[in-house]
Amino acid sequence: MGGLPPKPSMETHNTIQQVATDGYGKLLAIVASKTWDLALAEDALGEAFHAALRQWPIEGLPRAPEAWLLSVARRRLMDEHRRHQTRQNSETSLEIETELAAIAVVDELADLPVIPDERLKLLFVCAHPAIDPGVRTPLMLQVVLGLDAARIASAFLVAPSAMGQRLVRAKTKIRAARIPFRIPEKAEWPERIEFILEAIYAAYGTGWEDVTGMSGSGLSSEAISLARVLVCLVPDEPEALGLLALLLHCEARQSARRDLAGNYVPLAQQDTALWNRPLMEEAEALLHRASTSRQHGRFQLEAAIQSAHAHRAVTGKTNWPVIVTLYRELLLHAPSIGGHVAYAAALHQSGNSQAALDELSTIPQETVTSYQPYWAVTAHALLGLKRLNESRAAFQHAAGLTQDEATRRFLLQQCPPEAKSL
Repeated sequence: MGGLPPKPSMETHNTIQQVATDGYGKLLAIVASKTWDLALAEDALGEAFHAALRQWPIEGLPRAPEAWLLSVARRRLMDEHRRHQTRQNSETSLEIETELAAIAVVDELADLPVIPDERLKLLFVCAHPAIDPGVRTPLMLQVVLGLDAARIASAFLVAPSAMGQRLVRAKTKIRAARIPFRIPEKAEWPERIEFILEAIYAAYGTGWEDVTGMSGSGLSSEAISLARVLVCLVPDEPEALGLLALLLHCEARQSARRDLAGNYVPLAQQDTALWNRPLMEEAEALLHRASTSRQHGRFQLEAAIQSAHAHRAVTGKTNWPVIVTLYRELLLHAPSIGGHVAYAAALHQSGNSQAALDELSTIPQETVTSYQPYWAVTAHALLGLKRLNESRAAFQHAAGLTQDEATRRFLLQQCPPEAKSL
């Protein structure tokens, strides 16, 4: 009989969602490493997930879901390559057969008790010098961590259509240039690691901001996991140590970001007793290891800023002048819109709201039209200067740009009453 396939049970749905959230990048890295074609690997893996939605509700959950998906993706790739082979002349048939043999390795990997993690290789591929520097980090976010183009475009403040085109061109370049899926020689690491660090940080930030669902929490955990893998690969790289320290300090405060009623709690008002001390101690040890290199970089400085915030758990107060100084140094190393906004926030918190507004005024307006943190900091600084109507408008604009309901409520609650004109 025909008709729609049965709806998956809650257990089946949760399993598919968990594999998609936690294992997509790992599975894609395995499939893509056998084809050198990211787009084709994405299509094959996408069909495997669709097959799971159709078959698992009927046949039941497989013993090894990831292995099942790999096998289905492998069959899809085999079919595609055979179709391609029929269109080739005899000169290229040997190349196609070689690729088919390589794809067959996917089945061998699927038989292993633990699926190997090939994501670090894929990160190095995306950071290859042949790829446009401006798309390396977005490409990693999509193919390794599974973010869609629209979400990535929002993080990088560009149009989704433009981001989609850049990602397609980058994947085409990988295929055309036959970039090898491997961890390169150490001499090649320095020019690539910077972009890998940026991608891991962006992934954590995206997940950290998405506090309303498991997808965000899973993405943050994946970012921390990748940061740990990178530190194992390059244990003496100070910026890798700094990045992991930064992520752990942020993760340590996760449980304090909401009160029992689910309301948003800003960092300066969080209960430090809820912070995870073991994660903070690990972060401090990593930051100390990084400092011995005496090579200060962006992620070490960002970790130092979070370390200064963490010190409130010891002293009971935040040393805002130190944080202001650290942000000033950070902007010298790595200027960014987010850095300027955070620096302005620190200036306001240290008691200098006018300096905060002056700093914000240096940012081109067209770049922050839809950047929520800019409007939130602007609103607080205007409120500090008693410019109530302007502050109210900025708070409302910031709330309108916020997807999280708890954060939206918090911003609207900060709105001052409308001042009456004389």
